[in-house]
Amino acid sequence: MSVPCGRTRREFIWQAGGGFTSVALAAMLAEDGFIDSQAYAADGVTKFDNPLSPKKPHFPAKAKSVIFLYMYGGPSHIDTFDYKPGMKGMDGKTIKVTTFGRGGHKNEGRIVEPKWNFKQYGQSGAWVSDLFPHLTTVIDDIAFIKSMTADSPIHGSAMLQMNTGKILSGSPCIGSWVNYGLGTVNQNLPGFVVMLDPRGGPISGAKNWSSGYMPASYQATVVNSGATPIMNLKRPESESDAMQRQMLDTIREYDSEHEAMRGDNSNLAARIASYELAYRMQSSAPEATDVHSEPEHIKEMYGLNSKKTEVFGSQCLMARRLVERGVRFIQIYSGGNHTETTWDAHNDIMENHTLHAGETDLPIAGLIKDLKQRGMLDSTLIVWGGEFGRQPVAEYAVGTGRDHNCFGFTMWMAGGGVRGGFSVGETDELGSRAIQDPFKVKHLHATVLNQMGIDPNRLSYFYGGLNQKLVGVEHTEPIHQII
Repeated sequence: MSVPCGRTRREFIWQAGGGFTSVALAAMLAEDGFIDSQAYAADGVTKFDNPLSPKKPHFPAKAKSVIFLYMYGGPSHIDTFDYKPGMKGMDGKTIKVTTFGRGGHKNEGRIVEPKWNFKQYGQSGAWVSDLFPHLTTVIDDIAFIKSMTADSPIHGSAMLQMNTGKILSGSPCIGSWVNYGLGTVNQNLPGFVVMLDPRGGPISGAKNWSSGYMPASYQATVVNSGATPIMNLKRPESESDAMQRQMLDTIREYDSEHEAMRGDNSNLAARIASYELAYRMQSSAPEATDVHSEPEHIKEMYGLNSKKTEVFGSQCLMARRLVERGVRFIQIYSGGNHTETTWDAHNDIMENHTLHAGETDLPIAGLIKDLKQRGMLDSTLIVWGGEFGRQPVAEYAVGTGRDHNCFGFTMWMAGGGVRGGFSVGETDELGSRAIQDPFKVKHLHATVLNQMGIDPNRLSYFYGGLNQKLVGVEHTEPIHQII
């Protein structure tokens, strides 16, 4: 039976129902930020899809940005922040201890005593070795996690887990997850920045800051500490702004036609967005990364007046400037290529850690003090640590080097709603494994997301037939004791 408008009753009900459903769908998309994910280029005319448009957090956030200070190679917890007085007098003694490092399983080893003296500092009375004299001045802002564990004693897979939550490559790193979940505040700068040690990048390279199976828009931008922080950013002198804008618009027209037939490939859309971001960065990035415009007393606070601390200090100061301008996630690597230029102290723990702690101690303390005096520490979460720790016994028959230890090590956080002057977890009397409140890498990741206002068990990306999550399929709680 038909109605006067020429439609059957069934068609009328179907179309009306679809209309009401679309109203609800539009409201849901607006709440998720989908409708607002359109942004305009700097000229206010050219329109493009911007995956990094700001999104609402799941709940009020404590932190707006994260600075992850990555000590590549695995710093020794028992020589830095995990005081083990019971090891005094045991140097050279062979004991029964089960270890598992790059050399495989061992059932005994020769004790290497901690090589630095420890003292208590601050109102919290935290134990810190002589390696970090400057960090002791901000010790009450730091929360220690002394029972971290990882699933691999091998650098490559352990680094991937610390950065992506998985020991295998192909997954998005934590900076990509943060930008996917929240977008970025400053549309003229990258939402995710990585700064590498000038001596070289870490093992596995870009896999540690890639977006994995997510669109390439969420991967990191590598920023250098030298005279040219971002390569290939400056426009040729022979090309005007109008010429560049016209060229980008023409490229985008052709790319969009190509992309329309290949909707399952995100790389082209990401490339279009990257062109637009690069265009806007030409005017914003040079100012944001210009650490030499800072007052002399600030540069001195970060150690820019010393050859030993100049590089890492410049990176920490640049991180503060980027956070000030709304960049969500910044990761700074201490440690070059896969040799003793990292914290990987297989031969001489004293020579190795004296070098790397000496390069980073003053800049890190300066970063915390500077953020605090600007009222930014409460909204900036600082994370410190490597992919694992070191063992209490020597790796070789001769020398003081230590092998890898993934069964118990120390990391710390500061700012961003973290409970400063507090410590959670404990390793055994030798520091060989966690025995109280052991935490996995996923608990660290859950804490970072939680402080950024993201529910770690709710943030997901559909891939491979599953709702993938940074923290994995099981429900994961953040480390509540330090929040």
